This record gives sequence, structure tokens and C-alpha cells, in this order.
Amino acid sequence: MKIILLGAPGAGKGTQSANISEKYNIPAIATGDILRAAIKNGTELGKAAKSYIDAGKLVPDDVVIGIIKEYLGSDACKNGFILDGFPRSIPQAEALDAMGVKIDVVLSIEVADEKIIERMSGRRVCPCGASYHVLYKAPAKEGVCDKCGQALYVRADDAAETVKSRLETFHAQTEPLKAFYAKKGNLVTVQGQEEVADTTRLVFEALRPYEA
Repeated sequence: MKIILLGAPGAGKGTQSANISEKYNIPAIATGDILRAAIKNGTELGKAAKSYIDAGKLVPDDVVIGIIKEYLGSDACKNGFILDGFPRSIPQAEALDAMGVKIDVVLSIEVADEKIIERMSGRRVCPCGASYHVLYKAPAKEGVCDKCGQALYVRADDAAETVKSRLETFHAQTEPLKAFYAKKGNLVTVQGQEEVADTTRLVFEALRPYEA
């Protein structure tokens, strides 16, 4: 099964991608992880990507497509894959078509902007790696890690204004993909639920007709 996952930042794509990967034994390809690996390894594409990321810009299509094309041609993807974070735009989707990649299903996880802002801006993290949420997983003492006692902080990506900006970019550049794939007849949507397990159940129900 060849799957594209769509959804706004904070909609839960990463979690569902991992669940789908485990159930169907196909690799989850998170573009962000591949880009970070390329940056860490200091490849030419990685250096190019880093310059754009450092400037707060989206990595250009030709850089992303080069990385994706190489990975999709590997043995790891011969039985299918999940694309999370690609394509992000109509030109990227058209480039994927031009590569001859056939996509079985495009799954869009729908979550209201207000809920995403609440989810992400409420996150708190600790230098030790522990994470909390002011509404859903609050520490015993406000602003202090239960495990090590260090002060918790808000990641720059989770600041409310940053989240709003990322959502605006998503709506402008990525959301049009829903119409693009709806015309192809392979778009399905799932409403993100409060409980992750409930979203996962809906995701598997949506994918069942596409099982080989």
C-alpha cells in the first residue's frame, strides 16, 4: 500500500504514520527526518536544505524531490510506503506523478485550527527529554519537570504565533492538495479525535478498502 498522509501541523500525522507503518509493515517516510539526516551527514542536498531551514523558509521542491526520489527507489519501499510531509504543494504532487509513483490512497487527518493551537501551544518540554501539556499532561508542579526538577520551556515551534503562521502556510500551500487528489478519486478524510486510539481506529477503517 502506497499512502500519502495529509494534515495540518499538530494534527497527529506522525503518530498515525507510526501506527500504519506497524500494522502494514511498510516504512513511514517523514520528509523532516530525511532532511535532518541529510543535514547531519553534511550532504550537498543537506547543506542546501539547511540554508533554507535556517532562514525559516520551506526547502525548495528540487531539493526535497531529489531526496524523496532516491529513497522511493530503495528496497525498503518495494512493498509500499507512507509519505508524511510530502508532497506539500501542487507542484510537488505533480513532480511525484512525473516520477511515475502510483499512490493508492491519500489520507487527510482533519483537525480544527483552534484545537491545533490549543494542542501545540500547551506543550511544555524539559531538557531531559520529558514532555508535558498544560491541559492533558500537566506536571505535578507548574513549570517544573516531574522527573528531574528542571524548568520546563515552550519550544519555538510551539509558540502560539509560530503555530498560527505554520497553519497559514499549510492552508495556502498544502491544503489545495485535497482537491488535487479528490479529482483523482483516492482522497479519504478522517476527523481527528480527542483520544489518539479513536483516531487510529478511524484511520484503519478508512484504509481497509485499500488493503491488498
